[in-house]
Amino acid sequence: MADEKKITMYGADWCSDCRRSKGYLDAHGVSYTYVDVDADAAAKEMIEKLTGAKSIPVIIFDDGSYLIEPSNDALGAKVGIAKS
Repeated sequence: MADEKKITMYGADWCSDCRRSKGYLDAHGVSYTYVDVDADAAAKEMIEKLTGAKSIPVIIFDDGSYLIEPSNDALGAKVGIAKS
């Protein structure tokens, strides 16, 4: 199992990449906090300032690093999930 890390995902229900990333983390039992940027204007503004982009999902880790629209492989590597 992957090490427990604090993960916050910023996304929206209409976003297919957000649904894919959520599904990947859920399938591997990885805990995370989900913030819907359509329901939280301050969160949307914060991630746009942080990343300089409007792309989602943005997944922020406890070490301050983040991924924008990550592939499952990139997300798995970051959270310690071995490729299958």
